Amino acid sequence: MNKKRRFNDGWEFAKSGLETASPGELSFKPVDIPHDWLIYNTLDLYENSIGWYRKTFTYTGSDEQVLLAFDGVYMDSTLYVNGQQIGEWKYGYSSFEHEITEALAAGENEIVLKVVFRSPNSRWYSGAGIYRNVWLKTRGRSHIVTNGIYVSAARDGDEWQADIETELKLDRDAVLTHTLLYKGEIIQSSAEQVSPGAGHNDSAVILNLQKLTVPDPQLWSTEAPHLYTLVTELRPAAAGAGGSAGGPVIETVAQSVGFREIRLDPNAGFFLNGKHMKLNGVCEHHDLGALGAAFNKEALRRRLRILREMGVNAIRTAHNMPAPELMDLADEMGLLVVSEAFDMWERPKTAYDYARFFKDWAAVDVKSWVRRDRNHPSLLLWSIGNEIYDTHADERGQEITRLLMAEVRKSDPKQNARVTIGSNYMPWKNARKCADLVKVAGYNYAEKYYRQHHAEHPDWIIYGSETASVVQSRGVYHFPFEQSILADDDEQCSALGNSSTSWGAKSAEACILAERDTPFSLGQFIWTGFDYIGEPTPYHTKNAYFGQIDTATFPKDSYYIYQAEWTNYKERPMVHLFPYWDFNPGQMIDVRVCSNAPRVELFCNGVTVGSREIDHKHGQELAGWWKIPYREGEIKAIAYDEHGRVIAADVRTSFKDARQIKLKPDKESLIANGTDLIFVEITMEDEDGRPVENANNRVFVEVTGAGRLVGLDNGDSTDYDPYKGLSRRLFSGKLMAIVAAGTEPGTIRMKVSSIGMDSRTLEFAALPCAEEELRGISAQQSNRELPIVMGNPDEIPLRKIELLSRSGQHLDDTKSMVEVEAKLYPHNTTYTEVEWSVVNDAGIPYNLAQMEDNGHMARITALGDGNFRVRCTSKNGSDKIKLISELEFTASGLGMAGKDPYGFISAGLYDYSQGELGNGNERGVATSRDGETRVGFRNLDFGSHGSNEITIPIFALTSEPYPLQIWEGMPGEAGSELLADAVYQKETKWNVYQEETFRLNKRLRGITSICFVLRQKVHIKGFYFTRQNRAFAQNAAADCDHIYGDSFKIVDSRVEGIGNNVSLEIKEMDFTAEGAAKLAVYGHSPIDKNTLHVRFSGQDGESRQQLIEFAHTDGYEVKEFPLDKVTGVQNVTFIFLPGSRFDFGWFRFER
Repeated sequence: MNKKRRFNDGWEFAKSGLETASPGELSFKPVDIPHDWLIYNTLDLYENSIGWYRKTFTYTGSDEQVLLAFDGVYMDSTLYVNGQQIGEWKYGYSSFEHEITEALAAGENEIVLKVVFRSPNSRWYSGAGIYRNVWLKTRGRSHIVTNGIYVSAARDGDEWQADIETELKLDRDAVLTHTLLYKGEIIQSSAEQVSPGAGHNDSAVILNLQKLTVPDPQLWSTEAPHLYTLVTELRPAAAGAGGSAGGPVIETVAQSVGFREIRLDPNAGFFLNGKHMKLNGVCEHHDLGALGAAFNKEALRRRLRILREMGVNAIRTAHNMPAPELMDLADEMGLLVVSEAFDMWERPKTAYDYARFFKDWAAVDVKSWVRRDRNHPSLLLWSIGNEIYDTHADERGQEITRLLMAEVRKSDPKQNARVTIGSNYMPWKNARKCADLVKVAGYNYAEKYYRQHHAEHPDWIIYGSETASVVQSRGVYHFPFEQSILADDDEQCSALGNSSTSWGAKSAEACILAERDTPFSLGQFIWTGFDYIGEPTPYHTKNAYFGQIDTATFPKDSYYIYQAEWTNYKERPMVHLFPYWDFNPGQMIDVRVCSNAPRVELFCNGVTVGSREIDHKHGQELAGWWKIPYREGEIKAIAYDEHGRVIAADVRTSFKDARQIKLKPDKESLIANGTDLIFVEITMEDEDGRPVENANNRVFVEVTGAGRLVGLDNGDSTDYDPYKGLSRRLFSGKLMAIVAAGTEPGTIRMKVSSIGMDSRTLEFAALPCAEEELRGISAQQSNRELPIVMGNPDEIPLRKIELLSRSGQHLDDTKSMVEVEAKLYPHNTTYTEVEWSVVNDAGIPYNLAQMEDNGHMARITALGDGNFRVRCTSKNGSDKIKLISELEFTASGLGMAGKDPYGFISAGLYDYSQGELGNGNERGVATSRDGETRVGFRNLDFGSHGSNEITIPIFALTSEPYPLQIWEGMPGEAGSELLADAVYQKETKWNVYQEETFRLNKRLRGITSICFVLRQKVHIKGFYFTRQNRAFAQNAAADCDHIYGDSFKIVDSRVEGIGNNVSLEIKEMDFTAEGAAKLAVYGHSPIDKNTLHVRFSGQDGESRQQLIEFAHTDGYEVKEFPLDKVTGVQNVTFIFLPGSRFDFGWFRFER
C-alpha cells in the first residue's frame, strides 16, 4: 500500500559559516523537527550561516518509489542521499518533494539537507531550517499523483454538484472510488474503473473526472464551518469483474471539503452563501513568537482562536504560502484565507531575497502552492504578490502579472479562488494596469483612493489588502492621547492608540470607520493580528509593534477596540477599560472605554465621570474618552444595552509592589504526543491580591517530569533575553511560559520563583496518546540556562517612578521655580539612578524650562509661557531608557521662549502644517506621497549675526530627486520669502536618515520662522543651522549689530560717509583660545588717513583698545593690520573719531 508517514524523528543538526562546502568536520547534535536554528540567539537573529541536517534510515528495497516531502524549508536547500545530490529547492515557503529511490541502497542510508541562510533575504524575521514537517512517501507505480485530486463544487438548483478530477499514474487497471462523508456518515459515493491504456508508460498522467450530486448540503460559513470528508481510494481492478475492485487498497487520500458560494460584487461587496458580510481580516506572518518559525499546530490553533474571539473572520498569509495546517485549521474554525505567494518578483527588496530565483522558479512554486491548497473551503483568493515594485516600475510588471495568473489558472481552472494582488502603488498608472488584469484589487494603505478608482473602474472588486499599521506596546501609555507620539525614549509605542506611522491609519477607529463607510469594499486585512519578529518600526529593536496581540499572545488594548466593532453585544457583550490605574498624584490621565454595547459609563472611586452613547453603525466616535487627574482608588466602566440594563463591566484598581506570583494555564492537561502545548500566563499580585499591571520582576521557570519548557516570552521588543532560556522579566505585568509535551505520559511539574517571593508550582497531566501519533515524532529539546541580556539574575527591577510636586504644577512670574521629587518603587530596587529632562507633549526635549537635578530631586525653572512636562527616566539595568514617568506643568506671565536653531530641532516640534503630515521615525515627520505638504517652525532665535546654512537629515523612500523649498515665514503669510529651491538626492538607505546641507539666499537673523514645502513623501528628522563664527568670517559693515553716530549712510552692505563720532558694534565674537592676530579691512579713505579705534570688551568686563590707521586710497581696497592677540568671546566696536571720512565695506579677523 502506498504510504505517507511523518519523518521528523532522528535528525541531527550542525551549523557552519557560508564558506563551508561540506559538513564532514562539523559536530552534529540531535534536533527536533520542525526546527528554526536562528531563534536561539536573540542577539543575532539574522546570522549568515548554513544549516546541515542529517538523518539515517533503513531501506528494505521493497518499495518501487521513495520520496522525501518537505512542507517548508527556509531557504535555498539542497538534498543529498548517500553523498549523491538529489535536487534543490530555492523558495523558503512552498512545499516540495524529491524522489530519492535511485540513490538508496538496501540497509542504512544517510540523508543530508543543506540549507543556506544569507542575510538580508527578507524584510521580516524568516527563521531558518526545516521549520515545517517532513514526510516519507513510499508508493508503487500505480498511485495518485501528489496533490492530484481537484475538487470544485457549485450549486445546481436545489442540489450541489462536486466535480472531482484525479490525476493518476497506473501500471494496471484500477478502480478509483470517491466517498463523501458528513460526521462519519456516507452521503454520496462514486467509482470508476481506470485503465493505463494501450502502450502506456509509467510517466503518463491519466486524468479521471467523476461527479457527485449532493442534495441540500450543510454549507460551510464563518459562523458554521460545516466540513465533509472526501475519501479517495485506489484499488486494483478485479479481473473480468466489470469494473469492481479486487485486492487490497493501493492508496487512500482523505481530505476535508466544504460547500460554499462566494460572490464578489464590485458595487455591493462580499457575499458568502448569499449573505452580505465584511471581511474583518488580519495579516499574519508565520513566526510563533518564542517558538520562532518552527511550526506547531497547537500554537497556531491557539492563535487563531484568539483572533476569532477578537471578531476576525479572515486571514491574509502575508506574504507567503502558509503551512498546510493553517488551511486545515481555517477550514475547521471558519476563517477565510487570502493565500499569498510572494513579497517580491524579479526586482529585489533585499540583497539575497527570492528575486534571485524568481525567473527560474516562480512557475514551479505557484504550481506547488495552488495544487496543495485549491480544495480548501476556507480559500478565498490567490494573491500573487504584495507591494511588488515590478508592477510600478514598467510594463514588465504587467507581463509577470499575466504569467502568474496563467500559472494559477493551470492548477485552478475552475477558479475555486480568484487571483488578486496587494499593492501600495495604486496611485500610479502601471500598478493600476496590473490591477485591471486581476480585477480583484487589493489596496495597501490607500483607502482615500477607493471612491475615485471605483468610479473610474466600475468592474473592479476593491478591498483593503493591508490597512491600519498603528503601532502599540502592550501596557505602555504615552500621554496625552490627543498628541500623536510615534517614538519615545523607551523605544515603546503608546497603547492608548496615539502612535501612528506615516503611511498607516491615524488610529484603529479611523481604520474601522473608513471600511465601514465604504459599502462596495469587500473588507480589510489590518496589519497585523499578532506582533512578529522583525520590522520593529519605528525603532531598531527586535520585533514589530503593529499587532493587536503581542508575540507572547497577550492582547493589547487595540484588540478590544476591534472586538467592540467586530462582535455583537447581543451574543457576546464586552467592555474594556484602559489604561491601568497607577500613575503620579495629580497627573492628567486619558481614560478610554470601548464596548460593543450602545452606551458606556465611567466611574472613578464610585462617582460617575460621564457616559457616552456609541453609534456603531453610523457614529464617528467609537470609544469613550475622558481626562481624569490621577488619584489612588478605582476606575470602573459599565456597558448598557438599549434598555439601560448592565451587560458588562471592567475595573482597574490602584496597586502596590508585587508580593506574590500568580500562574494561569490555558488548560490543565495535554496529550503526550510530543507536540501538544500548555501556555502558562505568569503575573504578579500585591499584598492585597490586586494585579500589579506594570510588574517587571525577573522570574525563573523550571519544568520537570513528563514535559518540557520550550519558550519564554513577554512581548517586549526591547528585551533581548533569550526565548530559550530559563529566566525573563515580566513586561507590563505578564510573562508567557510555553510547556510542551514529551512522548511519555505522566506528571509535569512547573515551578516559578522570583526574588523576595514564595515560589509557585503547578502540576499538569500528560495523557497517553495512540501509538500512531508518536511515529515520526522527536521531542527532546527544551529551554536551558542561557546568559541574561537585560539586567542580571539577582536584580530587583525598578517598577515605578512616582513624581511629586508639593508646590503645584503651575508656574508664573511670581513663582517660576518648583521642586519635584522622584520616589522609587519598590524601595529596595537594584537600580536607583534616574535622569531628568524637560519635554513637550510629544516627549521631545523642550526649552520652556531649565532643569537642575540632584539625584532624586529636581529644581525646575520656567523660562517662558506654555505647557511642558517634567520627565524622569530609568535605564533599569540596561544601556537604554526603560521607564518613563512624567508630570505636566503650565507657565504663564513669563513671555515667549525662542527656539535655538543652532541646536538640533526635532521636526516633531513643528508649529504649523498644511497637507497630510504624519509621524516620521525618530520623532521626525513624514510628508504626503501626493499633494503639497508644508511644515513650519516659529520663534527661531538666530541672534544678531544669524546663519544662512541649514542641515536637514532626510530619509527618502527612493534614490530619486526630491524637490524641497525652504521659506522664511509661512508661504502666503505677510513677509514670507522663498530662501531656497533645493533638491535632495542620495542613495536611499532604508529607515536611515542622511544629512544634506543647503545654503540659503539670505542670512536669517533675530527671531523668525522657517517652513519646508514638499510634494513627495520623505521623512524629515529635524534640522539645525550652522552657527557661523563671525570672528573669522567676512562681515559686511552694514551687518553690524548696532551703528550709531553723527554722520553715515548705509548703501547695500556698506556703510559710507562715516564722519564724526560714529561707532559700529558687533556682539559676541568668539576668537577662541587660538585667537586673532590680524585684521583685514575693505574700505575707502578719501583723506590722507583715517584713524580707527578697535575696542574689545570681554565677558569679564575688561576692555582694551587697539589703534589702526587706514591711509588714503582712490577707491575700495583691502588693507591688513597687525593686532595684539585677541582671544575668547568679545564685543567688538569700531570707533571713528571727529574728522573721519571713511567708506566701510567689510572686515575680517585672521589668525
